[in-house]
Amino acid sequence: MSERIEKIRDRLIATFAPLECQLDDESHLHAGHAGAASGAGHYKLRLVSERFAGLNRIARHRLVYDCLRDMMATEIHAINIIAVAPSELSA
Repeated sequence: MSERIEKIRDRLIATFAPLECQLDDESHLHAGHAGAASGAGHYKLRLVSERFAGLNRIARHRLVYDCLRDMMATEIHAINIIAVAPSELSA
C-alpha cells in the first residue's frame, strides 16, 4: 500500500471510525488526463460509518471532503465516494 493511500485511510478511519473503509487508487486509469500530470491521484472510496446515518448524499460527501480538504489541493485530484450508514447495508 502506498504512503499516500495509508495517509488517506488513516485520516478517514480517525474521523469516521468506519465499519468498512475501502480505498482504491485508480490513477492508472487516468493516465494522460490533465489531473494526472500534477501527480495528484484518482481514488475510489467506499466508506461505511454511523456518522452518515440520517444524512443525504451531499452532506456525506461534504464530510469526506472536509476530512481530506488539505490533501485535495495537492495529493488528491479526484475521489469517487460511496458513503453509507450501516443501517443501509443489505442483510
